Amino acid sequence: MITVLAGGVGAARLLRGAILAVAPNEISAVVNTADDTVLHGLHVSPDLDTVVYTVAGAIDPERGWGLAEETWRTMENLGRYESVRPDGSVAAPTWFNLGDRDMATHLYRTARLAEGATLTTVTSEVARAWGVAMNVVPMTDDPVRTLVDVTDDDGVGRTVAFQEYFVRRRHAVPVRGVHFEGAAVARPGFLDLLEGSRCIVVAPSNPIVSIGPLRALHGVDESLYRNRERVVAVSPIVAGSALKGPADRMLTDLGHEASVVGVARLYAPVCGTLVIDRQDAGLATAVESLGLRCIVTDTIMRTPQVAADLFRTIVSSTEEPR
Repeated sequence: MITVLAGGVGAARLLRGAILAVAPNEISAVVNTADDTVLHGLHVSPDLDTVVYTVAGAIDPERGWGLAEETWRTMENLGRYESVRPDGSVAAPTWFNLGDRDMATHLYRTARLAEGATLTTVTSEVARAWGVAMNVVPMTDDPVRTLVDVTDDDGVGRTVAFQEYFVRRRHAVPVRGVHFEGAAVARPGFLDLLEGSRCIVVAPSNPIVSIGPLRALHGVDESLYRNRERVVAVSPIVAGSALKGPADRMLTDLGHEASVVGVARLYAPVCGTLVIDRQDAGLATAVESLGLRCIVTDTIMRTPQVAADLFRTIVSSTEEPR
């Protein structure tokens, strides 16, 4: 079994390639759920859905999220109610887009959760409905919420939910801190997967807000530490920048280095190998000085085949003698 710790578009693209490299039933994707939110009374799991849609080949290739050939009639019609919505009401928000086809997934998930099904069970059902054979599991069935301390344009510090920071503020405001509400008491549902895996992959996801929530769960870092020689991370930073999203700016805001060396420092306690892009080959020695093995290869997944080659490199690295 190969377990992939995942969150966001980069992880989804790696997993799309993974099923071309190894049998899908050999892969378990443990996905961040601290980004989950409730909109229009619906339980939305952005990272889970991005993984499922991408692996199913149904993702919108331009946006990297949502479904291809999507329509937006419901969101367009919600705009009708903005003029009558009372002050203080959060009804019919339009700052977070939900496509018409995508909304069916949220309707199903919300109804099943209301019936008492766990998020793990519902995620398995959603994956099967989309023909996804790999094991896709949420990091926990318990509520965990990423909260971000930001400084808004008016200079006032606020604490907001992750989607408020990421979507509503377009991740364009400085970050002063990140917290994972509920992580201290949430039960991780994947410790057995970590202990039983021949390779544990940390996907090229934001180390702070995509992988951070998984590591914040009780027992996860301890398990990764015990299995450190089998843990391989892929840097989401290439040549000092994030390929997508705010990882580089967030690292800098929080006092880390926005480079593969900064990523290595964050992962060194729980990770034996870091995979970096050829553009950062000159920093391989600095990475290795932190106690990690460093592999230099192509990490920019322009096609599923490149992602498949990357995944083969990751898995084979744990089979080579140290």
